[in-house]
Amino acid sequence: LATSDAPPERVLLFEWINLAWDGGSFSSNFALYIDSLTILWMGFVTGLGTLIALYASEYMEPDVGKGYARFFAGVSAFLFAMCCLVMGDNLLMLYLGWEGVGFASYWLIGYYYQKPSAVAAAKKAFIVNRIGDLGLALAIYLVWSTFGTVQYNELMTVLDDGTYAAAYDGWSVQAIPYLLMLAAFGKSAQLPLYVWLPDAMEGPTPVSALIHAATMVTAGVYLIARMYPLFLLAPESLHLVAWVGGLTALLAATIGMAQYDIKRIFAYSTVSQLGFMFLGLGVLT
Repeated sequence: LATSDAPPERVLLFEWINLAWDGGSFSSNFALYIDSLTILWMGFVTGLGTLIALYASEYMEPDVGKGYARFFAGVSAFLFAMCCLVMGDNLLMLYLGWEGVGFASYWLIGYYYQKPSAVAAAKKAFIVNRIGDLGLALAIYLVWSTFGTVQYNELMTVLDDGTYAAAYDGWSVQAIPYLLMLAAFGKSAQLPLYVWLPDAMEGPTPVSALIHAATMVTAGVYLIARMYPLFLLAPESLHLVAWVGGLTALLAATIGMAQYDIKRIFAYSTVSQLGFMFLGLGVLT
């Protein structure tokens, strides 16, 4: 197992994208990147995923049949996408998992598709998350165009040895942390993109517990933690992370105090706790 002092381990599963042209190249393989951060996240993704799937096998028993199969297909797709997001060794794999968990969230929030409020909640979550997803896509493009790679190990090497030091003064280096921040705020329901999470509780309770309280909504926290060296290139961006996290924690807790539906209370509590996580990341340095 990787520790905080041990170098990350890379496990190549298969070659995925390898392009080359005059004056440039792009490489992104399907590989695993294992370090202490990966192990920490996978511990609760797989641990909670297993426990909630066991609980859901009984909770969803009234829907045994096509609905039961559809539910567990969605849960399985979500867990696969979350594992891609956390264990991928490059930003393109992270993006694949990022979009995958968003699709699974839409799928499962709208599980009761004959209920108008559930359909509306699924659409709202999907559309609001598109804002953050655009930020992530632009950030990945700027990382590749500025540093010449999307592989974590190569990116950290470039940042450490200053190979691309001439690019550090460019606008793109200052823009990357803010675009990553936008992506994180969308997925983790921070101000002003928190509005989708309370409505997401229209899905079955196991979905609310697994996706919208424990795993997918921490993807934004993981993104900032994984890309922290890029945030250190523009330290003022971390101040904004801390302020947004702190204000979200206060606002969501205040709104939660005025709710009567227990699932909406849990939703605002989740938003508030996520805010504390962002506050912690923002003041880490």
